[in-house]
Amino acid sequence: MRTLLVAVGVVLLVVIGLSLWHLNEYALTPGDATPVAPLVTIHGVATDKQHDKIMLTDVYLTQLSAWQWVTMHFQSHVQFVPGNELVDPGVPSDELSAQGYLEMNGSKQAASVAAFRSLGWTVPATPSGAIISAVVAPSPARTAGLKVADEVVGVDGTTVDSTCSLIGAVHDVAPSTVLRLRVRPAVISASGNITWRAPETVRVTTVATPSGASSTGCRAVSGPSRSYIGVALEDGVRYDLPARVSIDTANIGGPSAGLAMTLTLIDQLSHGSLTGHHVIAATGTMDPSGDVGDVGGVAQKTVAVANSGAKYFFVPEVEVPAARSAHEPGLTIIGVTSLHQVLKDLREIGGAPPTPITAPH
Repeated sequence: MRTLLVAVGVVLLVVIGLSLWHLNEYALTPGDATPVAPLVTIHGVATDKQHDKIMLTDVYLTQLSAWQWVTMHFQSHVQFVPGNELVDPGVPSDELSAQGYLEMNGSKQAASVAAFRSLGWTVPATPSGAIISAVVAPSPARTAGLKVADEVVGVDGTTVDSTCSLIGAVHDVAPSTVLRLRVRPAVISASGNITWRAPETVRVTTVATPSGASSTGCRAVSGPSRSYIGVALEDGVRYDLPARVSIDTANIGGPSAGLAMTLTLIDQLSHGSLTGHHVIAATGTMDPSGDVGDVGGVAQKTVAVANSGAKYFFVPEVEVPAARSAHEPGLTIIGVTSLHQVLKDLREIGGAPPTPITAPH
């Protein structure tokens, strides 16, 4: 009896130890399929009160303890992802949440633009700055307190309206130069909503560019950069939408809901049933021109969609094999590359051609 108790005690200690040992390993597991229409509010143009059921789908991303890593190998529909594959080299994993919320913010913006443009609206775009999408650690930017989603709009009195204008401003300055950046600080709420404050000055001291740094990708900037501040960037753009659009995506990050949000907006801004009254789900990034991009975790998303009762699941063309690998009977997988193609496919299953309720201008 004593031997048994000792053995049980040892096992418990091992389980506790493994549970407290956190790995740089993550698991993707099926999340939820959520109807988008209840999340959407549109002010400024007429909308259709009858909404099709169009669902976005997500996955759960969980950092694993050693014990979870063991037990999840006995579960189905789990994809294991090393932490270093989720962020760029030198970028700490503590930026994952902020990056996901920034991607969702951009996805909502692109979905709104693509939806209005597909219905014939003119949506002007104005370059606004360079948005920080990652901060290397250690780096001058991290030391200065810059963070994901901050938008740089000036350097030493010169206006910055794009990634390349910021890169060009830093490219030729000597290491140890103190730059005065004009920055619109981002405020990310606990649920992932992002707002930007008025510009303020942030001083950053440059360092020599690390060996092996990638090219700038900017045509007007040639040769190796002399200085480095340690950020990844994306272009900031302001769009003049014909209406005010709000999509409540609390606690959901990433760009993969772009296609589902775009279709939901089109459905609400146009006459008739876009889906032919079928329950559908969609995953895929959306850009303002209507191109659909690939996403991750599609096999896990397919499981969530099948559990929701959807009949059709639109996925990026390159992700069709991953979706079909989930082997969910009764669910039709449709691969797409553009919004135009999705709308055509919807008409083929009985959907109405999108006809705007309010005349575009």
